[in-house]
Amino acid sequence: MKAAVLNSAPGQLHIENVDIGEPGPREVLVKTAAAGLCHSDLHFMEATYPHPLPTLLGHESAGVVEAVGSMVSYVKPGDHVITCLSAFCGYCEQCLSGHMSLCENKHTHLVRGAEESPRLSRNGEVIHQFMHLSSFAEHMLIHEHALVKIREDMPLDKAALIGCAVTTGLGAVFRTAKVEPGSTVAVIGCGGIGLSAIQGARIAGANKIIAVDMVGAKLELAQELGATHIVNPSDGDPVKQVKEISEGGVHYSFEAVGLKVTAEQSFKMLRSGGQATVIGLIPVGTMIEIHGADLIMERTLTGSNMGSNQFRTDMPRIVDMYLDGRLNLDAMVAKTITLEEINEGFEELKTGTETRSVIIF
Repeated sequence: MKAAVLNSAPGQLHIENVDIGEPGPREVLVKTAAAGLCHSDLHFMEATYPHPLPTLLGHESAGVVEAVGSMVSYVKPGDHVITCLSAFCGYCEQCLSGHMSLCENKHTHLVRGAEESPRLSRNGEVIHQFMHLSSFAEHMLIHEHALVKIREDMPLDKAALIGCAVTTGLGAVFRTAKVEPGSTVAVIGCGGIGLSAIQGARIAGANKIIAVDMVGAKLELAQELGATHIVNPSDGDPVKQVKEISEGGVHYSFEAVGLKVTAEQSFKMLRSGGQATVIGLIPVGTMIEIHGADLIMERTLTGSNMGSNQFRTDMPRIVDMYLDGRLNLDAMVAKTITLEEINEGFEELKTGTETRSVIIF
């Protein structure tokens, strides 16, 4: 099959022919329909996060089941599915207590053993699977606990976004922070995840939703999707601007950039008792500093792993939100591209001006 392989990091992706195995007892072969370009993939391309090489990146995807293993009963050939990097074992303490995104066994129990043939290879050489998915390819061979079945009337190019950005942003609002109706919210970064958090805050009933970004076009889109106020740091200190709009600080802030400075700003924007949720991937080794005295008034700084999702139930509900008109995914897709255009797509992503590019297979 044709796939985009990362052979060295930092580096670009190479379009190559890759061999893919047959489904094992609990595995599913999915024909990829669409895959989004996410900043998380870019972090690994730029080596700010380590990963064994060569690897086949991609994790925000949707497709159609082509074949299933002997023990799979959840899906069958022809089913439409969304993949999710929050693959889960189903029996560790985290899974059994409803925190599948924090599964303790996924890296040992959902992969093939050393004595088994690899899922992905190239002329006999192992290609490492990325986030249990590797969706920058014409097919994916994944564990059955890495996908969810969805309605067939859901467009798969929009469904792909739910596989990461949308679930992460909405989940951070609904599950991690549990935003309350009537509250004030600030979202730093208006890419795919940030725009999803803005829509989540709107759906949750927040009164003031303040979008923070350096790109005017993204701020305009944020207003279209639910932001009541916008802040451009080019106009002055964003913390001061947010505090003025929110009359002293917000109840909830969300950092969707992945930088030290914006994570610290998200905490400084809070009023007493407020909660800052860092969604962005902050580079390994980066330390976040906060003023210890600010903790006295019960301000909280926390992280969110894929929106603390329970994707087997969350994603079908998000699909319903889209098809019912409560969630706008169409506006979040900047363009559709081919697999061969993937490196150009990531170059555009680096500029910070695009929301989401989606590969159509």
